[in-house]
Amino acid sequence: MEAVQRRRVTVRGVVQGVGFRPYVYVRATGLGLAGHVTNTPEGVVAEVEGSAAAVREFCERLAAEAPPLAVVDAVDHCEVPLAGGSGFSIVASRAGGPARTLVSPDTATCADCLAELRDPADRRHRHPFITCTHCGPRFTIVTGLPYDRAHTTMARFPMCPDCAHEYEDPADRRFHAQPVACPACGPRLRLLAGRPPREVAGVDPVAGARRVLAEGGILAVKGLGGYHLACDASNPVAVAELRRRKGRGDKPFALMAREVADVERLVPVGPAERELLTGGARPIVLLRRAGAERHGARDGGRDGVAEGPGETAGRDERFDAVAPGSPDLGMMLPYTPVHHLLLGLPGDPEGPRLLVMTSGNLSGEPIVTVEAEALERLGGIADAWLTHDRPIHVPCDDSVVRVCDGAPLVLRRARGYAPLPLTLPVPVPAALAVGGDLKNAFCLGEGRRAWLSAHIGDMDDLATLRAFDGAERQLESITGVGPVMLAADRHPGYRSGRWAREHAGPRPVTRVQHHHAHVASAMAEHGLDGARPVIGVAFDGTGYGDDGAVWGGEFLIADYAGYTRYAHLAYASLPGGDAAVRRPYRMALSLLRAAGLPWSADLPCVAACPPTELHVLATQLERGLNCVLTSSMGRLFDAVSSLAGVCHEAGYEAQAAIELEAAACLAPAGATEAARAGYTFDLRLSAADAGGCLVADPAPVLAAVVADVRAGTSPSVIAARFHAGVAALVGEVCAHARDRHGPETVALTGGVFANVLLSGACARELRGRGFTVLRHSLVPPGDGGLALGQLMVAAAVTRVTDHPQRGEAHVPGGTRQSA
Repeated sequence: MEAVQRRRVTVRGVVQGVGFRPYVYVRATGLGLAGHVTNTPEGVVAEVEGSAAAVREFCERLAAEAPPLAVVDAVDHCEVPLAGGSGFSIVASRAGGPARTLVSPDTATCADCLAELRDPADRRHRHPFITCTHCGPRFTIVTGLPYDRAHTTMARFPMCPDCAHEYEDPADRRFHAQPVACPACGPRLRLLAGRPPREVAGVDPVAGARRVLAEGGILAVKGLGGYHLACDASNPVAVAELRRRKGRGDKPFALMAREVADVERLVPVGPAERELLTGGARPIVLLRRAGAERHGARDGGRDGVAEGPGETAGRDERFDAVAPGSPDLGMMLPYTPVHHLLLGLPGDPEGPRLLVMTSGNLSGEPIVTVEAEALERLGGIADAWLTHDRPIHVPCDDSVVRVCDGAPLVLRRARGYAPLPLTLPVPVPAALAVGGDLKNAFCLGEGRRAWLSAHIGDMDDLATLRAFDGAERQLESITGVGPVMLAADRHPGYRSGRWAREHAGPRPVTRVQHHHAHVASAMAEHGLDGARPVIGVAFDGTGYGDDGAVWGGEFLIADYAGYTRYAHLAYASLPGGDAAVRRPYRMALSLLRAAGLPWSADLPCVAACPPTELHVLATQLERGLNCVLTSSMGRLFDAVSSLAGVCHEAGYEAQAAIELEAAACLAPAGATEAARAGYTFDLRLSAADAGGCLVADPAPVLAAVVADVRAGTSPSVIAARFHAGVAALVGEVCAHARDRHGPETVALTGGVFANVLLSGACARELRGRGFTVLRHSLVPPGDGGLALGQLMVAAAVTRVTDHPQRGEAHVPGGTRQSA
């Protein structure tokens, strides 16, 4: 007689809320095993008893054939005493103990649920909250662990008999699907309109909402992680009105299309972009526009550039108002049943096939999640509200992704990605890194896991600070991480740093230099253990430097424990601080003065500056009034954008740089070939740096741009030459650093590397010189990925002191200043 065995099996990873217990049930019963399975804070735990061969097969194949949304990190099993009995059951979840399981991100409506949504014979036909174990809300509705209906915002909706039967049936797709619902048991949609807003009676909420959109109105729509503001994207008047009411300036809007074919009519879609658009995460995907051009650019067209494979036939100018001046359109497909209904099911009356879908907030504020707030804060924007009574427990904005050289590049990590953890190359103590003040995301870590929060936003108002508070508490609760130390940016004025000090109590706070954190983030994402340093190229708009200047054009020799500032852009004055960021012509004029080039009236940046301001600016620069020194590559992009006549005023972050990239994309193929060497920087040793830091002086670049402007060279060619020149600089400095110090790996990081044209050019230049190149993919290159680097640096530190009044607490010697 074959031996009987009983084993306890613990499965860790994303295994709750994804149909794992039903999967275990079906597998165990199929093998004739007795026992049970349950959710615990540690993960899914099963005990199986039967023939040794069947038990062995169960354990060996459990991870390989897991449900589609499951991510199995580990399967541990051990023999336990026989218990006898027959049959297999799912038992009540076990609470207590630290949380160690992983919560699934929210996932787009699956094909099976979508088919039921469209089927008039199905009892969930047109049900706005259709879901199953393979799709729907997870992260945004979880209130605690283990993951059961009682620990979600669906707890207030008792299941009707039909839903309860499906929930208990092991053969059903909704077996133990916690958000399961139907028209009989809720939740319920409502349409509100008027002043003050009241429920619109006697009208199907979706039909009424579609009518609002078709008539050019602005609709607030409650989604998975917050409200969207929507309008008909093909109606320029509606788009302009939404832009005006929201105070959005020229910042591009994202579009939601009914299907991929609608996207392909506007922009080319490659295989990698198609996979992102149609996958379960459904982010906003930035797609390069066909024939994209900035209105008012002097070259005025594509100059005969050949388009890539699959290029769309032309450009629909109705959508220029959606993303003025941008080389890209941000596109996404529907990811909730409500979205599918809004865009229309087969047989519905005609309506908009493309909707603007932008975050439900005023510019700069966090996304709205609560109905009362939506009615108040969006009252001056929306004409109607399509809302419902299922609470959102965790705000979660749309993720933003683009494709760079065939690989995904996450620019904003939120819905569909959070709260999946990242695997760390070395273990870390339980720690919280609070990130920076722009594009904030924080990071919790312990052992070999790190959890980046969803995108929080800019930490410049009370609402965002409250959102940070709530998100931090919630992520601690579902990860079980109790931080024993904190990490923050070294900037003395950052609100994130102040939050860390105020909440640290007796716990140490490690202050991490901004660009060191960027480099460490790239190292961690690529699994480097820090045993060997890398050359970190950290280009961004702003970061507090060790000397009090604004850094941002940095070449560091770095590991997790410290760094050497090997090279940087030459310092220039940032006149008026934020005023120079909002008005790039100020930065152009400052750099011209630093280069010894006159402010001639024929230069676009001089013409853009009002005469009275020009006089004040000259005095300001001469006397150094309200001027801070900066080595920022982001500000150099701004300056060249204005000097070339591309963008003189920025209505949103990085607008001038984005439009310069757009212009470079328009350069004719012949000119691009001729300009591959690009403009040339002057490299010299700094007399001011005791260690002999290399300084890259852009004065020759600026002189060459001035000459090209006067020769009538198009802005597109100037932009292309500038990009090529920066890439050549990166290659030259990194080769110099390798000769001096030996590292053969280069990490490209910082917000400037969201520019795929520059990123690709730098990578090709470096690989041509024999370097291994690290670029971000799952972690944003900008400040949204900063906290991961802070976590890794803090973990490498053994002795920490914090001096709140100076904001400079770091391990002595953590910054190696010798070159």
